Amino acid sequence: MARASRPAFRIAIDTGGTFTDCVWVEGGLLKTLKVFSTPDDPSRAIAAALKKIDAGAGVTLLHGTTVGTNALLQRKGARVALITTAGFEDVIEIGRQARPRLYDFFFERSAPLVADKLRFGVKERTDAEGQVLERPSREELARLRQLVAHAGPEAIALSLLFSFANPENEAAVSEALADLNLPLSISHKILPEFREYERTSTVVVNAYLQPLMQSYLQRLGDRVAALSGSAKPARKSGARIFVMQSSGGITALGSAAREPVRTVLSGPAGGLVGAAAMARRSGIAKILSFDMGGTSTDVALLPDKVQPGSQSEVAGFPVSVPMLDIHTVGAGGGSLARFDAGGALRVGPESAGADPGPICYGRGTQPTVTDANLLLGRLRPNRFLGGEFTLDLERTRSITAQWLKKQGSPLSLEQFSAGVVRVVNANMERALRVVSIERGYDPRDFALVAFGGAGGLHACELAEALAIPTVVLPAQPGALSAFGILVSDVVKDFSRTLLWRFADAAPGAKLAAEFRKLEQSAQKEFHAERWAGPPRYERSVDLRYRGQGYELNVSATGNLAARFHREHERRYGYHHPGREIELVTLRLRATLRSPQEKIRKEIRSARKSSRAASPAERAPVFFDGKTISTPVYERGDLCPGQSLKGPAVITEYSATTVIPPGKKFRVDRSANLLIAIS
Repeated sequence: MARASRPAFRIAIDTGGTFTDCVWVEGGLLKTLKVFSTPDDPSRAIAAALKKIDAGAGVTLLHGTTVGTNALLQRKGARVALITTAGFEDVIEIGRQARPRLYDFFFERSAPLVADKLRFGVKERTDAEGQVLERPSREELARLRQLVAHAGPEAIALSLLFSFANPENEAAVSEALADLNLPLSISHKILPEFREYERTSTVVVNAYLQPLMQSYLQRLGDRVAALSGSAKPARKSGARIFVMQSSGGITALGSAAREPVRTVLSGPAGGLVGAAAMARRSGIAKILSFDMGGTSTDVALLPDKVQPGSQSEVAGFPVSVPMLDIHTVGAGGGSLARFDAGGALRVGPESAGADPGPICYGRGTQPTVTDANLLLGRLRPNRFLGGEFTLDLERTRSITAQWLKKQGSPLSLEQFSAGVVRVVNANMERALRVVSIERGYDPRDFALVAFGGAGGLHACELAEALAIPTVVLPAQPGALSAFGILVSDVVKDFSRTLLWRFADAAPGAKLAAEFRKLEQSAQKEFHAERWAGPPRYERSVDLRYRGQGYELNVSATGNLAARFHREHERRYGYHHPGREIELVTLRLRATLRSPQEKIRKEIRSARKSSRAASPAERAPVFFDGKTISTPVYERGDLCPGQSLKGPAVITEYSATTVIPPGKKFRVDRSANLLIAIS
């Protein structure tokens, strides 16, 4: 039955490398749909999903996208012209002196996104205090415009020296280029912060993605409008589209098209928001999130709440807009196994993706992690996607055996598959160590929240390796990123570099005045996008000791000096009580509670039952070198309050969970699956 009569119908859709996940709430129940992704045009899979759900007119679509990320990774963005202060044209190529691999003499850095012939210098200068020393002349601006027009770029990035302190010259240059009718990324609007290399890189990435994202979002809007039977654009057909940002909040379609650099970690950010929301429902605040999908694994640590960072790198390029601190490795269900020149088994980062996919999907020809899990009995062929898609076990056995013979390997199918799982687990364990132990956190103080289509297959082994006491498998783990997008708030981030110094007490009055300016900017943007209601503000500052090169972000409340000393002690093991402190950058996070907030309360809690769960079947599963007859449960049959013991395989529509022998597990009132490791 069509839902055109329900204008408040909301759906979150997260596009992944293999599947496109859809989540919505209906009748108090969380509903999920997975369809195969269409990498050539992700909007086709989204349209197919909406049609299958029968969303109807008036739908509100909340979207997590990988379009920007993939364009950066594959170098398929726009032809960009960079305009900067004369003499600084090569900043994006010189970069920093830090070497990613110190002893690798053959390491090659990623080539800049702007070729040298498309970099243009303009004669102007503003000093570090914001004083204009030289304004660009009319003749200089006319010359610049002619050069840029002749070069034929598809987008323009504008980043002048010290424009964060005074944007007058940058505004004059942008005005001179306006009649070229090209997408224009301006640094004082996108990132009014110091460090010219990172600021320029961020603005270039934005310009590189702008035409592509504008075109994609336009197609998506047209497809959504067409589904509602309207020839008008989505915004005029009654449909509304919002996009997930890397910072953990949604934004309007126009904002995402204007500043696509803020969406490059769109999907993973949704997963982290969803993991935190689901863990809170079980009374757990401190989590390590573990999102294993088809092509990659995303891990993150949340000591208390979702908090974005300001220094990130995507595809080798610095991106300094706020992003959740997510570490990604090339290890997923579709990661390809291979033997290197020395005969050692390797897994990833290359992936089979959605096409051709793993061998068991019917088209792949090289073994993947998914194939290894199937051969070990951890995946059940007839229970994948709730039985809608059958995994081809015999094809996997035959092709993997032939592949091993061709490689000259004496390993049996079980030995090879167990090796693949061990290798990919080692890759993911290293990633979890990066975000925890290497940053001063003890993983034993956290719970591991595992999700993604493959997260539950590997979570227990990873938790055991790191002595993490509890594993949480949220409801609908294979679509948690989409759920996180569904419950996200509207978020806008603002910043400004100041470079003030103080000893014991920060200049409170001056600080409050600068924050009020940022709040006025936030109110202006919310008003322009027609959001209703007062936003909630979170103030923070980047601080460092005088002479240091990098900062720590702390909340702008209470005694800033004392708060900074404590954070420095926690992060680095020492602090300098009497040393002068530099206040570098102000940060304001403006949050508007969106209607999705009600969804958290709409989802029904699971009810206790005295009925004992019965396995749907028993199956041989390979654990620690031997095959064990293992009960296979449907997750929907597990009732809250009942404690069971592994080994077990738990299947559901969006994922499969493997519980090793001896581990106790139960479902709580929030429908989360809790597994005791220690």
